Amino acid sequence: MTTGARATVTVTWPEANARRSARQHLCGPVPAVSPADAARAMLGAHAQVLSAAELSVGLRGEGLTRTDVRTALWTDRTLVKTFGPRGTVHLLPAADLPMWTGALSAVPTGPNPFPRDTRMTPGQVEEVVAAIGEALTGAELTVDELSEEVVARTGPWAGDLVMPGFQQMWPRWRQVLHLAGHRGALAYAPNRGRRATYTNPGYTPLPGPRAQAALVERYLYAYGPATPAHFARWLAAPKRWADGLFASPAASGAIEEVVFEDAGPSWVAGDTDFAAGPVRGVRLLPYFDAFTIASQPRERLFPGRAFERALAGGQAGNHPVLLVDGTVAGVWHQRRSGRRIAVTVEPLEPLPAARLRALEDEVERVGTIMEGRAELTVGPVTVGPHA
Repeated sequence: MTTGARATVTVTWPEANARRSARQHLCGPVPAVSPADAARAMLGAHAQVLSAAELSVGLRGEGLTRTDVRTALWTDRTLVKTFGPRGTVHLLPAADLPMWTGALSAVPTGPNPFPRDTRMTPGQVEEVVAAIGEALTGAELTVDELSEEVVARTGPWAGDLVMPGFQQMWPRWRQVLHLAGHRGALAYAPNRGRRATYTNPGYTPLPGPRAQAALVERYLYAYGPATPAHFARWLAAPKRWADGLFASPAASGAIEEVVFEDAGPSWVAGDTDFAAGPVRGVRLLPYFDAFTIASQPRERLFPGRAFERALAGGQAGNHPVLLVDGTVAGVWHQRRSGRRIAVTVEPLEPLPAARLRALEDEVERVGTIMEGRAELTVGPVTVGPHA
């Protein structure tokens, strides 16, 4: 890290990547890290595929397993499964839910993506969110049971089958399911058999400006240096709104401007200490791991052929990735049969013996976290998106 004539801090990619890796607990398993601690460090674990979230969390703490994550989620309730950034399902620390709901519920929505005859009026949206919160208070309901309650509390219009779903049509009210999560009126409860259930988690959102300023600070601590455009992309929010948020008195007092390579002016959470040493080690990250989603600039994390092989149209997360010394160096996949987990890793370049030994250790750790017996196969070196 160097300092210019005007005391402007300049941060290089290796410095930024090393600090992000350390703060993500990806430099090695960290003792005494709970599942909630791990989720907090990531700013939420993407949980559309719950097993991927379990692995994301488990990789960040020494001795954590998927049972620890499930216990935190369904027994201790220190984790909450709900709708997080980008309207997607995440595991979030229960203690942070007031901040998350306060911040997410205040993010401006973009253009309504639904056909005009499918949409709800602003008043109807408020009716449905209130009905969801009331129906789920002290209850755990499947989506069909919740639908009956919502229609009974609002009107038949809420139940009109106008939304295309998975090979069926869903009722109108379903278009605001994620919004109810962002408002703190809905979260997931334990499955009933194979059916998901929902409940009202009972958390009161923090006021929007305070919550959003806190989220900016958390984001920059974990993933800074970053620009408002990076933040907007991570949150799926309007860039102009993010520009205003970074400049607002509530947020700007806790952040500091630096120069970050070609990104130009970027921001950190008031801390400008960056370690000089580069990232070392081999890691396997699952689908939609937060580190690959939020780290920018993406072309530095996915250098060269990794940008083609491990991204889907520029979108991170669709492939589990192999990290070597902090950058994406291949992809991997797994197949489970009972306790046996067959792990196939496809590097972009041949791995030397020391890296192969480190990869074997990492695969063994994946097996421990997922409570199985993992076996490694190193696939052919891949050369492109269709390899």
